Amino acid sequence: MKYLHTMVRVKDLDASLNFYCNKLGLVEVSRKEVEAGRFTLVFLAAPGDADRAREHSAPMVELTYNWDTEDYNGGRNFGHLAYRVDDIYALCKRLKDAGVVINRPPRDGRMAFVRSPDGISIELLQAGDALAPAEPWASMENVGSW
Repeated sequence: MKYLHTMVRVKDLDASLNFYCNKLGLVEVSRKEVEAGRFTLVFLAAPGDADRAREHSAPMVELTYNWDTEDYNGGRNFGHLAYRVDDIYALCKRLKDAGVVINRPPRDGRMAFVRSPDGISIELLQAGDALAPAEPWASMENVGSW
């Protein structure tokens, strides 16, 4: 058995790609538009996994965009996606500066949570040992649910 991908449905493909690629830093690996089914599939991978993902040997996130309007409620019911990151403080700063709410700040230098435009919870985990507690993160409160 081999893990392939996680699929999340998105309401606004452009907003989702802006979040996952421009803000979070994932890379678009492939895209397929299915006119008969009226949907678009976009596969994303972490930058370090992109080449292997193109060969289907690394995990990916599949964004499924249905062309007909549909509401998706309860993104938290999905659970979360998790990514190991090289510098959790630098990424959280970049996300915050881009207007992303840090729902669970990395107070411990180890873990943070944010949400996609569709309410999907995303866990960010510091690679290796936790970073030393640092401001502004150490004193930030949780916001919303994660």
